[in-house]
Amino acid sequence: MSEAQGSHRAGAAGAGGGTQPLPVVERAESELDQSASAASYDPRPTLADETKAARFWSPRRVPAAILALLVLGAAGLLLYDIAAVRAGHSAMGWRRGLARELGERPLDDTAVLVGAGVAAALGLWLIVLAATPGLRAVLAMRREDADVRAGLHRSAAAMVLRDRAMDVSGVQSVRVRMKRSKVDVHAVSHFRELDDVRNDLDATLADGIRDLGLARGPALSVRVARPGRKG
Repeated sequence: MSEAQGSHRAGAAGAGGGTQPLPVVERAESELDQSASAASYDPRPTLADETKAARFWSPRRVPAAILALLVLGAAGLLLYDIAAVRAGHSAMGWRRGLARELGERPLDDTAVLVGAGVAAALGLWLIVLAATPGLRAVLAMRREDADVRAGLHRSAAAMVLRDRAMDVSGVQSVRVRMKRSKVDVHAVSHFRELDDVRNDLDATLADGIRDLGLARGPALSVRVARPGRKG
């Protein structure tokens, strides 16, 4: 149809005097593979009114149990050796060797530096465990009742949003990555205009995030591309 219009216009120009060639604009084949607006798409918040809700704290039973057992074993062994020395027995070989090493080995020795680094790293790790909530895979939901707290796993939220996205016309496959503050959606469309598919996904997934009932709505980033060629 465009070629017919171009021929008609060229004929009209020739009737008026001279024939001027019309510019031919061709889109590169790579431009058809990905939505042109995807690269410049800015994530936007999906909840107008966000409520504050504290994150869930992990009980961390395994690290606490391991640390308690290590401290209990070391303290019991040290107290037993001290009691044995008080009773007239000689100290254990490990305590005599440790005292000799600490008294004779210089501070810049490699073993001393490695031991200090391990102790510092262990202490920092314990401080981080004590000061952070943990349970990063659980997203806090809005609290309708002061006595009830609810959370939603990221994998479950991503599955719900993926099912919503697959209902959009033109979507062949979807990959959803649910983060704490952002949802990354990469979709493959095998028909319809990519911008139209992206706009429908944007609206559908924004409504889906609102329906999740999260206390803090993540931003939404949607990218749509054509399926890759086979062979």
